[in-house]
Amino acid sequence: MGIYHRNEAVRELFGVRPLADRATERLLRRCAAVYCGQPDWLDTDPENQIRTVDMARSICSETARLTTLAAGVTVGGGTARAAWLQRQIDRCYFNLRHWVEYGCAYGTVILKPNGQDVELLTPEQFLITDTDGGNVTGAVFFSRRYDQEREKVFTRMEYHRFLPDGRYGVSNRCLMADSPTEAGRAVPIEVTPWAELAEDMTAEGVERPLFGVLRMPAANYLDPALPMGLPVFADALEELQDLDIAYSRNAGEIYDSRRLALLDDRLTEQAGTALGGARRLRLPRFIKRAFGSGAAEYYQEIDPALHTEVRLKGIDALLSQIGFKCGFSNGYFVFNQRSGMVTATQVEADDRRTVQLIKDVRDKLEAALDGLIYALDRLAEGYALTPAGTYAVSYDFGDVTYNREEDRARWYGYVADGKVPFWYFLTKFEGYSEEQARAVEAAAGADKN
Repeated sequence: MGIYHRNEAVRELFGVRPLADRATERLLRRCAAVYCGQPDWLDTDPENQIRTVDMARSICSETARLTTLAAGVTVGGGTARAAWLQRQIDRCYFNLRHWVEYGCAYGTVILKPNGQDVELLTPEQFLITDTDGGNVTGAVFFSRRYDQEREKVFTRMEYHRFLPDGRYGVSNRCLMADSPTEAGRAVPIEVTPWAELAEDMTAEGVERPLFGVLRMPAANYLDPALPMGLPVFADALEELQDLDIAYSRNAGEIYDSRRLALLDDRLTEQAGTALGGARRLRLPRFIKRAFGSGAAEYYQEIDPALHTEVRLKGIDALLSQIGFKCGFSNGYFVFNQRSGMVTATQVEADDRRTVQLIKDVRDKLEAALDGLIYALDRLAEGYALTPAGTYAVSYDFGDVTYNREEDRARWYGYVADGKVPFWYFLTKFEGYSEEQARAVEAAAGADKN
């Protein structure tokens, strides 16, 4: 179902107008294609072939890796409800990195519990209908199933919003179509694969939407009123295109750089000719027989010169610019080595840009998880899945700029100054158990005595 059909269906079945911006939608679709390895600048023409190195995907993956580095989510409170929520988070803990990567790629994704697990929804699967000036307060979610027996495609639209009387409403409306490209016609939910769901439900005491929104930190410059973020690489599309062209040109040059020798056909026998018996000789693959029309035979070698070093410098410059536009430190992405930083002060100042980017994304992830955990809490309340109780959420992340050797030297200094026992140092950095470390420390003390 295309964006036009989705918008029309939401207007017709729910009587609301989605807060859709065409410019933002076009950019999100283009970025999604780039992330999936199908940018619009690909060219399969052998004479002008342009391939992609999927740099956008690498940027999203690296951002997600740093964001979720040693991530910890703890739901405390000592109640049965807190323990139940912790189990739900633990079940999807290993999805955190995937969620952040998709958020980086699509600008905005929504995390919504469905009663069995947590769904991740990309912009193709939801439309925003309400906002309080910066936060999403209403949205329509789309899910699709194919009925093989009836050969029909069913689409369910789940509308979340706050009602005028303060209650929270969830409405389900369904469409049936003969093919995925058709909009379909409205049908009762009882004849669809979601027959067990009610068409309309309401809940009281709900203070925030029953889903979490993971939005990238950068502002939506195309439509400031639309509460949707942009992909982390949205500002670097032109440079990403230049990078793919530069890479393709360099790869093509390397491919075409094979040494070639032109040898007058009068100096050789035809390839495969038998010489002195059954044995057949063939020319080396770099020698090609050329038709000699002049009086003199000739032999000419063609050995193209490579400009790889010059091209890689240009590629590194593009990578540095791409990284900067995506929020990373200068020179973070290079093919050869880290460059552009001379002194330790410059390194520290330059790294701060990457650290700030990851901190901003982590803040957005925490906000999304807060919304998800709240939705899970209300789900447990509504369906009496576990006794009511309070809970508190805390987050812990690893240091983006962590250096083990520096940390090791610092802690050894603590040992030398008598601030930390030596056995603790051995357990922290040398892999000793506490019992082994204490034995080593005791033996070292006995030798001194």
